[in-house]
Order: sequence, then C-alpha cells, then structure tokens
Amino acid sequence: MSEYERFDSVFLSLAQQLSGGVPQLFDVLFEFLARKTDFYSGAGVDQARALLLEKFEKHGGKAMREAEEAKKRKEEQERKLAEKRAAQKAKEEEEFRNAAKVVEITDEEAAEFEKEQAKKTAVESTFEKKDGEEEDSNLIKPNSGNGADLAKYQWTQTLQELEVRIPINAGFAIKSRDVVVKIEKTSVTVGLKNQPPVVDGKLPNPIKVENCNWVIENGKAIVLTLEKINDMEWWNRFLDSDPPINTKEVKPENSKLSDLDGETRAMVEKMMYDQRQKEMGLPTSDEKKKNDMLAQFMKQHPEMDFSNAKIG
Repeated sequence: MSEYERFDSVFLSLAQQLSGGVPQLFDVLFEFLARKTDFYSGAGVDQARALLLEKFEKHGGKAMREAEEAKKRKEEQERKLAEKRAAQKAKEEEEFRNAAKVVEITDEEAAEFEKEQAKKTAVESTFEKKDGEEEDSNLIKPNSGNGADLAKYQWTQTLQELEVRIPINAGFAIKSRDVVVKIEKTSVTVGLKNQPPVVDGKLPNPIKVENCNWVIENGKAIVLTLEKINDMEWWNRFLDSDPPINTKEVKPENSKLSDLDGETRAMVEKMMYDQRQKEMGLPTSDEKKKNDMLAQFMKQHPEMDFSNAKIG
C-alpha cells in the first residue's frame, strides 16, 4: 500500500467538484505552486520542468506496468473461464448421452409412472408456491434504483456498484473537514466529527475499497459509491442490519447492458432470460438445449420406438 493513499479521498473529492475534471485539477495544482511556493522561481523553470518530468515518468511507468499486468491477469482469467465452460459443456453432453438410454416398458408401467409423476408434481408445486408467497411477503419491494428508501439513507444499485445517499442534518453546509467517512472491505462508517455516526455497520458482501469514493452533495448529504467484488449478483440490503429487499423484483436497466464486457453481458442476458422463462412456467435455456438435443437424437434414430419409453 502506498504511503500517499491516505490523500486519495482529498484528490477524488476535489476532482469531482471541478467541472473540468483532471485538466482543471492540474490548473489548480500548478496555480497553487505558482502562488504559494517557489516551485518555479526557486531553482529556475528548467529545474522545475525536469522535476515534473522525473515524477511523471516515475508514476506513469508504474501505472503502465500495472495496467499491463492487469490486462494479462484478465486474459488469463478469461482463458481459464473459457476452458472451464468448454469442460462443463463436454460434461453436460456426456451426461445427456449417458442419460438418453431407452428402456422399454409396458403400457401399464408407463401409465402408472405418468400417474405417479403427475401426483408428485402437483404436490411439490403447491408447497413451493405457498412457501414462496410466504417468504416474499416479508421482503421490501425495491425502489426505482433497485435498492431501498430507508429512514437514514437511500441506496440504489447496479450489478457493479452501490450508490448510497446519506442526508446530514448539521444546520450548516458541511465540508469535508466536518465529516468522518470510513470505507472498509466489509464495513462503512459515516457521520459528523465528534458526534455519533449516522451510518455504522457491516456490509453483507465485500467491496473493492480502492475503487470506492465519496462526495459531499450541496453541503447537505454524503454520497458513497461502492464497487462490488462480485459483479454478478444483486444485493438484498446495504447493511446487515437493514430490512431485505425482494431481489426477484429487481429490474436492471437494459441500456446498462451495453456497458458490460462481452462475456459478462452474455451471462447477465442468460440470467434475465431464464428468470423470465421460469416466471412463465417455460423451460430455461439449459432445459431448452437438452430438449433440443433429445429431439435431434429422436430424429437421428427414427427406427427406435419412443412411445413406450422413458428417459432413465
């Protein structure tokens, strides 16, 4: 961990308040050096320029190396994921071939089997429906941002991150020097200095602390942006102590799918499709694939009689 990371929140807050972004941040920094220090005049402009280039090369080179290493790690992860998926696909096809063994049975046995299966399905569906209804009735309906509006704060989410807006009733316009914000991998603390925190609790899932930030909104609220480690799941609460939302009613914005990389987008779209299929009582993509394979198998073997057969 760098010895300078403790200043990250200061620079992030400053950059977010400047409409010109990083270029304007440079203006602020170099004007400060011109007005308040002898950076330019002390050893001369040439020496100042040399020092600037030295620090630029030092940190720029480090950033490029880290970016290249991150790219290699991502490519390696994608390669392993592709191998894993290929192995899983081969395993499923092998299981299907092993399962697609035709067993001849009598008409009486077939009728009895179908009767028992129908009875079992009816009983299971009845209990599943009742259990699901009872469980869902205790959950909060998500707000328009797929989060919840609570007494002390409001939170929303995408698959990648959470945004939490925490009003601060201080009686004056708050500044960064007035507040305490502590963001850790599994906990968050927010409040005014020398006062009990407004928010203080454990997170239900871990976050990427280095990619999280906060900003003061109009001097009246603190807005946190927290990046999830697992970007393939919806959180049902912001803090462990919060009442849970019903994640079955989460409605992701279709427009945001374009922001995802190819593999992640494909996985999200598959999840959404399977969820809709289940809600309508239709087969999921995996079930449809197996049904199509069975239909193809039957087409390739017209000499086989499937009327008095079961898949075993």
